[in-house]
Amino acid sequence: MEEKILNGKKNGMKVLLTIIAVYVLDIALFAYTVSHVQGAETPLLVAGLVISILVFCTAWIFLCGLKVLRPQEALVLTLFGKYVGTLKDSGFYFVNPFCAGVNPAAKTRLSQSGDVSETGSGMAVLMGAAQGMGTNVVIESNKLSLKIMTLNNSRQKINDCLGNPIEIGIAVTWRIVDTAKAVFNVDNYKEFLSLQCDSALRNVVRIYPYDVAPNVDTTGDGIADEGSLRGSSEVVASRIRDEIQARVKEAGIEIVEARITYLAYASEIAAVMLQRQQASAVIDARKMIVDGAVGMVEMALERLSEKGVVELDEERKAAMVSNLLVVLCGNKDAQPIVNSGSLY
Repeated sequence: MEEKILNGKKNGMKVLLTIIAVYVLDIALFAYTVSHVQGAETPLLVAGLVISILVFCTAWIFLCGLKVLRPQEALVLTLFGKYVGTLKDSGFYFVNPFCAGVNPAAKTRLSQSGDVSETGSGMAVLMGAAQGMGTNVVIESNKLSLKIMTLNNSRQKINDCLGNPIEIGIAVTWRIVDTAKAVFNVDNYKEFLSLQCDSALRNVVRIYPYDVAPNVDTTGDGIADEGSLRGSSEVVASRIRDEIQARVKEAGIEIVEARITYLAYASEIAAVMLQRQQASAVIDARKMIVDGAVGMVEMALERLSEKGVVELDEERKAAMVSNLLVVLCGNKDAQPIVNSGSLY
């Protein structure tokens, strides 16, 4: 299905003024014929009366052909089931009164902009409240929004490449670029987009581990790398966006951006993984402390030997090294013990 843009249809104001003028003349004709037909029922006056009644009853049909479009709105028109074209530019249009606007996703409500607080094209009228009924009457519209919208699907529980269950959520910004494909190629373009987002998210997340893991290839080149969901969020988001775009191209939708909005281990393993991360952090910190302490001990022994401050045998050096490592690697401040006697 190819999109056809309708141009040169901005005659809405002219047609509206013409219809108003026709009704004014028709009312005048009706009043004239009624006032004169009582005196003499001539065929001409009777015909005028019949014509005025017919015009009054049928002229309103042309009002159905008046369409108003705001910026970044589109209207897909069909005539008795045949696709006529699409109105895209903002303005006041007049089209065939029998043309109908088509938008299969007008009543679909998702967790996205345009559906959270608005209905259809954004017209929600509270009717009956003044009468104490408290009833919400919603006016639906078949216009398509061409604005950039954000879809925020619910969080999903997915196993990463190591089998660990994680919870992840994404926000996808998208817009319609081909109205004919969006309306006619898929049954409901909003539901179609939401389903493809979930499917693409699962396919991409299964390639990556939550955190950096050894011997894991996330690029498909056969070489282990350091890709992960937590550390390579930009790369993962880009792959998710490309995956979704490839799936929704036939629906006339362009994916502007995809971002990870939530990422965490699933609740059943969150506590264990937190302990694992804490243990890993403690080990790394201890390793750094020990490396630094060994370097400081080596420097101390070299400086004492160079300056000739004291001569230490191997046994005294071992004792000094032990004491320095205890002081440097301990979690608490050392409490010195002063020896007032002889060292020997």
